[in-house]
Amino acid sequence: MTNEVVAAEAGRDFIRDIVQADLDAKRYKLIVTRFPPEPNGYLHIGHAKSIGLNFGIAQEFSGRCHLRFDDTNPTKEEQEYIDSIQADVKWLGYDWGKNLFFASDYFQQLYDWAEGLILAGLAYVDDQSQEEIRATRGTLTEPGKNSPYRERSVEENLDLFRRMKAGEFPNGARVLRARIDMASGNINLRDPVLYRILHATHPRTGDTWSIYPSYDYAHGQSDAIEGITHSICTLEFEDHRPLYDWLLDKLPVPSRPHQYEFARLNLTYTLLSKRVLTELVRGGCVAGWDDPRMPTLAGLKRRGVPPAAIREFVKRIGVAKANSVVDVGMLEFCIREVLNKTAQRRMAVLRPLKVVIENYPEGRIEEIEAVNHPDDAAAGTRRIAFGRELYIERDDFMENPPKKFFRLSPGSEVRLRYAYFLTCREAVKNAAGEITELRCSYDPATRGGNAPDGRKVKATLHWLSAAQTRPAEIRLYHPLFAKPNPDAADFAADLNPQSLEILSDARVEPDVADAASSEVVQFERQGYFVRDADSTPTLPVFNRTIGLRDTFAKEVGKG
Repeated sequence: MTNEVVAAEAGRDFIRDIVQADLDAKRYKLIVTRFPPEPNGYLHIGHAKSIGLNFGIAQEFSGRCHLRFDDTNPTKEEQEYIDSIQADVKWLGYDWGKNLFFASDYFQQLYDWAEGLILAGLAYVDDQSQEEIRATRGTLTEPGKNSPYRERSVEENLDLFRRMKAGEFPNGARVLRARIDMASGNINLRDPVLYRILHATHPRTGDTWSIYPSYDYAHGQSDAIEGITHSICTLEFEDHRPLYDWLLDKLPVPSRPHQYEFARLNLTYTLLSKRVLTELVRGGCVAGWDDPRMPTLAGLKRRGVPPAAIREFVKRIGVAKANSVVDVGMLEFCIREVLNKTAQRRMAVLRPLKVVIENYPEGRIEEIEAVNHPDDAAAGTRRIAFGRELYIERDDFMENPPKKFFRLSPGSEVRLRYAYFLTCREAVKNAAGEITELRCSYDPATRGGNAPDGRKVKATLHWLSAAQTRPAEIRLYHPLFAKPNPDAADFAADLNPQSLEILSDARVEPDVADAASSEVVQFERQGYFVRDADSTPTLPVFNRTIGLRDTFAKEVGKG
């Protein structure tokens, strides 16, 4: 089976089957989808699934996808979020071209249609408070109760609605409700709110409006205005579809979109509730929306996750009708798979332990050739300094090692990557009994990492020359939550107190320290790392994107 066939099969799902059937039946000449975020926060990886689906379908079927902001709640929306959403969609690899829209573009048309509903006796102004409306809505087993204002005349409703628009009434004093059926088995059809009074400055329309449409009212009509053919939503909107269709039936809309629902993304050790993410930021639990521990696209980008890995992850999990939870290990696998192919190799020592090679000439420095990528000859080589004093990882030495510890210990011999065989002679300790330095010897005949006499060693260690290395800060990110299924209602109780580990005395190759590149590199034997924006000319900062192997369960155990 070719890679192309595998990719094609992985990309098939029930929504794409519907789109293909609609094209085959000639129901549409052009497929038009949309991604409609509300600008009240940053996008997260759950949104990436919807972005990939909507933009992907448009690309695959030679249609177009709109980016439309659902900016109907000015009390929660900010220009910062509008800007970040556009940046994130483009970073993920998608482009809406000229098709950027806002629900606020249609405020006048939506208002005119609302007056039409009033004139047709299909909407009324209700003076009940939000609490009273909620109390009389009924339950899944009990019908709702009609509002005492439900039988107002058309003239009175129209007058009140126009006065609402004119700003005569305070917030919460009145709402406009659809007049459908308070006994309906679907609670969403029990006279839903279409407009509420909000005296708030809108990011785009300023103080022009004192009333704003509900999402349920604005959504379908915006779809119709834009000629959307397939309005793809997550499963929580399935019960809203009858209202979506009812409004389209009752209004003189220019086109007839259809809503389809798919299962939203749920990840282990992750919460994708926008409320929770907002509280994490505002409560100072993280350093901001782009904190690398956050599941936001901005956070993943800052952590060094390549957009290609997110696109591959979305493709692999597919599109289903039933909700499920995806193991975060699948996302990590996709990240490693992409970075293993693209990231150049470098050496860094995260927790340095000094090594003095006693039989190496003092003052001598030689250059060792190192490959930039073991699987890509075109990536070339680089030269790194080797001298009498080196740094190795503190974890690579044990004074009294267990049987299967094959790294460095007194009397043992290891290979230094690209360089020589090294034997430990003595561990030097301070007054507190802590190991501060290793005294070692090397075999000059093993340059390049092989012994002429054919003897073998069981470990290869990375290292850096003490004189030619640079200091760096390393940030190691562990799971933000300590449980695979954190509780959104009490998320603070499930936070991992050790989700961020800062190593302030790390060492890196000079060219890594000096480069201002945002490209991810692999620090050999350590993982993938990316330079952070907090870097300074004298102290580069690197975020660990991900380790080299699946250590997720172990990392959670640390919490």
